[in-house]
Amino acid sequence: MNRRTFSALATLAGLASLRDARAQAAGYPNRPIRIVVPFATAGIADTFSRAISARLSEAWGQTVVVENRTGAGGNIGADLVAKAPPDGYTLVMGNIGTHAINPFLLKSMPYEPLKDFAPIAHVLDADGLLVVHPSVPAKDLKELIAYAKSQPGKLAYASGGMGTTSHLAGEIFKSMAGVDIVHVPYKGNAPAITDVMGGQAQMIFATMPTVLPQAKAGRLRPIATLGSARNRSTPEIPAAIESLPGYEVSNWIGLFAPAGTPAEIVNRINAEVQKIMRSPEIEKRLESEGAKFVPTTPQSFAAFQRAENEKWGKAIRAAGIKPE
Repeated sequence: MNRRTFSALATLAGLASLRDARAQAAGYPNRPIRIVVPFATAGIADTFSRAISARLSEAWGQTVVVENRTGAGGNIGADLVAKAPPDGYTLVMGNIGTHAINPFLLKSMPYEPLKDFAPIAHVLDADGLLVVHPSVPAKDLKELIAYAKSQPGKLAYASGGMGTTSHLAGEIFKSMAGVDIVHVPYKGNAPAITDVMGGQAQMIFATMPTVLPQAKAGRLRPIATLGSARNRSTPEIPAAIESLPGYEVSNWIGLFAPAGTPAEIVNRINAEVQKIMRSPEIEKRLESEGAKFVPTTPQSFAAFQRAENEKWGKAIRAAGIKPE
């Protein structure tokens, strides 16, 4: 076969593949869709996945189910989707952990966050909130740091698991504040928060929507928000950066499909998510929970993910945190 013939056949194969992808997208969706949440129920990824799935079902007339596949800092659920057929029927609600920081915190990764997924939509950003059990005498971050330094190795911070945002936030805090606190990983944020409320651990670095209700009810004491400035929904709570310059850890979640999913399908899902997240009900909920929707195209979300990988890789190396 000469080069000209080979080139012509390759072109024909490419055109046939493009036609197949367009035909597949034209009939999408024609069967149930699954959104895998690689975290436990009641967390921010789970609650907003369920809100989105219900509205997608209404819009498309197809069942959209949420399936929790937990473990390994979200890697188990994310890997399931990375290896699923790229047809738009298996998606994952990833976050900063599964799609940006896990490669720098965990020694073993079953997938490559930047290569094995097609980014669809940046769903929301949520500031972190450092809360403590009411028995902890500190009322602000400076007092907490001083108290931790006076009790080396005796205070424990809970997290949603190895490689989660709550784990990263705690490790960077230890490095920057120069304190010795013990990491206690749980299988999800919900059980971690429960144990902090029960006093089994003394603090947790969690996303605001997951702990703000408990803080408002007095079951936990808010110490500091973890964004770049005070959160607009809780201006009375200082930002950690005011007392610990440079300390900032915010979570984000976003929807991904397996790499190779047709662009037409990715774009259609993105358009629906944009409409859902702009609905008055969702906007009101986001504001009350200290989170915000981030409008994106699939392309701008992909660029954001690349930037997050670079940012947190540098931050984790600078903090001297070793993969576990």
